[in-house]
Amino acid sequence: MQLNQISVRPILKQEEPKYQDLMEAQHYLGAIPKIGETLWYVAYSETEWIALISFSAAALKCAARDSWIGWSYRHQTGRLKLIANNSRFLILPTRHDKNLGSRFLSLCLKRLSNDWVEKYGHPILLVETFVDPKRFHGGVYRASNWQAIGYTKGFRRVTDGYSAQTEHKKLIFVKPLHRRAQSVLSHTILSHHFLLGEVKMKITRHQMRSLPDFFKEINDPRRAQGRRHRIQTVLGIAAGAVLCGMRSYESIFDWAESLSQKSRAHFRCRYDKGRYVIPSLSIFRNILVRVDPNELDAAFNAWNKAYAQDDNSLAIDGKVMCNAIDESGRQTQIMSAVGHTTGICYAQKK
Repeated sequence: MQLNQISVRPILKQEEPKYQDLMEAQHYLGAIPKIGETLWYVAYSETEWIALISFSAAALKCAARDSWIGWSYRHQTGRLKLIANNSRFLILPTRHDKNLGSRFLSLCLKRLSNDWVEKYGHPILLVETFVDPKRFHGGVYRASNWQAIGYTKGFRRVTDGYSAQTEHKKLIFVKPLHRRAQSVLSHTILSHHFLLGEVKMKITRHQMRSLPDFFKEINDPRRAQGRRHRIQTVLGIAAGAVLCGMRSYESIFDWAESLSQKSRAHFRCRYDKGRYVIPSLSIFRNILVRVDPNELDAAFNAWNKAYAQDDNSLAIDGKVMCNAIDESGRQTQIMSAVGHTTGICYAQKK
């Protein structure tokens, strides 16, 4: 059989029992149920089934993969849907043609992202798989230019979480389906081209215009000479970024860079040479480090009060602040009141 005679397609609904029976009988791990976002494929020649493969939801936790991507936990939880896990791969015993496995895998990956968009409404940027080194060395994946990035820790998923004892570790392979998969997944702001269920918060045009007004009375810690951006603009943009989920100076600056010219005008950014210019990263850091925290807290409370009517209920949430030690040497803990509808933090108490 010539490899160019092989075709690949998703399993049809009426074919799923046959697919499961073959997996249960022939794969050393057996069949797995179709849970969540899953696609099953078959390689065939004319009417003969040659090989089967399954792609399902990515592993919730995988230290080597998460380190390779370089994303934060907050982004990870929302963007896992952009990763698929090759959970089963079976070449049926009637076929042992040379290079069949890598050919089948290549044909599947060429169509996987488009098929995922059609079925689930979002693309796949990265595929992962776990290989048991006691059984296989991952030759099919290496031949298909997958990258080995490390080993699992040996825990496995069970009904109520993860197993208490470690088992033998598995080798982790990844294959980007997008040329910038690593940078897209780890970037502070996800491109609008990638549709998925990541939780997002947005602020309206009116809120953009109103935010700077609440910071007018705050004393500017900078010297008067050389000020290029008004403090109410800097703090207004920073507050808007935090309301939309940004949590670091770099992410605040990235969020500011993504603002359109109209949005920058709403924040009253400096107008220079026909364009609205945002403050630099160093300006955001300098002002946020040096501004009076009591004045800033009062300004936030005033803004919260103005928009509090949008929330009918509040959620109370406690957090331990990592690396924040108080004067008595104890780790700082805070309690926050957050609006259910708006997601606004109305108050925090140590």
